[in-house]
Order: sequence, then C-alpha cells, then structure tokens
Amino acid sequence: MAPSYAEEREANIHRNKQLLIGLGVEKLVPTQEPRETLRVKAKRTATETDEEYEDDERRRKLVRTNALPKATSESRRRSIRLSSHALTGEQQEDTPVPLTVRNLSSFSSGSNKQRTHDPKVYGHIPGVEVGSWWASREECSNDAVHAPWVGGIAPGQDGAYSVAISGGYEDDIDDGYAFTYTGAGGRDLKGTKTAPKNLRTAPQSSDQTFEHNHNRALKRSVETGNPVRVIRGYKLQSKYGPSEGYRYDGLYTVKKCWREEGLGKGGYLVCKFAFVRLEGQPPIPVNPAKEG
Repeated sequence: MAPSYAEEREANIHRNKQLLIGLGVEKLVPTQEPRETLRVKAKRTATETDEEYEDDERRRKLVRTNALPKATSESRRRSIRLSSHALTGEQQEDTPVPLTVRNLSSFSSGSNKQRTHDPKVYGHIPGVEVGSWWASREECSNDAVHAPWVGGIAPGQDGAYSVAISGGYEDDIDDGYAFTYTGAGGRDLKGTKTAPKNLRTAPQSSDQTFEHNHNRALKRSVETGNPVRVIRGYKLQSKYGPSEGYRYDGLYTVKKCWREEGLGKGGYLVCKFAFVRLEGQPPIPVNPAKEG
C-alpha cells in the first residue's frame, strides 16, 4: 500500500532534519534562546480625532513595544523611527527580545518611498540591523532587505540576494539557524477552487527545475557561497516565526541543493535547498506562542 500524505510528509521532514544535523547546525544554537516579547496595540490619545484614529488603524494598527523605554517628548519630536534592539554583552541570553518597528514613517509614504540603498547586493544592507521588523513586505522592500513584494526569492547573477520564508511547503523545516527551502515554479497559477489566485497554496502541476530563474539563482548561491539575506514572516509555523509582520534574521549560506519528489498525488519533482546561518550574528528570538 502506498504511503499516505501524512506519512510522506513525516518521512520528508525526518530526512530533512537529518540532513541539517549533518551540516553541523546544532553548534550554532545558543544554550538559552531569547524570547520575543509581545507587542501591544497603541492606545488612542485623548486629543486624537476619529479620523486620525481610523487612519492609524488602516496603517497596519501601529503598535508600541512594552519592553522599550518610555520615549520623551523630545525624542518623539525628533523622530518616530525605532531601531531594532540587539542583545548586548551585559544582557542575559534569555532576556526577551522585542519586536521593534524599524521604520514607522514608511506607512505614510507607501510605494513612493525612495530606497536609500540598492537591494541587489550580497550581505547586510547598511543601517538595517539583524532583528529589524516591518509590518508589510512593501516596507521591507522599501528598506532594500528583500525587494519582491510577493515572491520568496530575489535572484541575482551570482546567487540570490535574499529570500522570505513563510511556510509555503508543509515538508520544509525551520530550525532557526538552518532550514530547508522549496524552490519556485511548478504550481498552477490559477490557484485553487476555494482560493483562486492564491499562488502560495496552489497545487503542484509540473516539475520544478533548476532552469527556473529563481531556482538557478539559489543553485548559484551554493556554488559561489555568497550570503543570502533571510526574512521570516508571521505565517511561518515555526517557533522562530514572528507573531506579526516580517523580521530580518540575518545572513545565511546555501549549503546544498537537490531535487526530490514533492508531496501530493502528482509526485512532481521540486527543487530543495539547505540554508545555514552565518556565525557571529545576534540570536534569533523565539515566539512563545509557536513553541511546542
């Protein structure tokens, strides 16, 4: 009897976990992992009009972090820009790491915001710290960390510049400091009957190949060793997935690529990639709501 979908999924997950262990991932994980602090919705001020309040709601419901020091009126006048907080040498490893908004001003500027830096570079974007957070992919694109608003891979000639992981394939695993990633292509662009045009959940209808521009870029990353910027999205069903929005988790290298049979009745081939995080970066906060 052929294995069920669930059995195939578990077998693939187990195989991928063993692959990552073989790449030496365990040594990268800190003994005590920091916790993401929950953010709270900003309260309406006494002088705020109905129109202003509703406008704030439309702007992704701006929030403040309860772990941040109380801002002075002078600092609020200076800027509404909040930098992401990395752990310092004086902080304990289990200190909660707040999800902090990198650039609140981008809510009002929308797609017309001019980029300060070119996203088509390998490595960190100047001024963007590991742990920076955005409410939308658009704002992340504006800050040049991951240019595509929808696509998961930003391809370049000598490898991918960045990837976004949001849990699109059920047999991919995310161990934070390493993860497996399924490539692009092979899905029905019409989506499904219940979710038309939802490309992320559309079924595989053909084989993926390394000739696809995005998959070719990730394969090239294996060959060149160029670092890839990684952002994690709130849809990611992993303890490392942020509770909201999108977070920059630093630089990774693509250690391996291969093709294997994907899940589902069709048994179409998919391109797979193994990412490992570079050492010397701030630890990744764990989302308590997604543990276990």
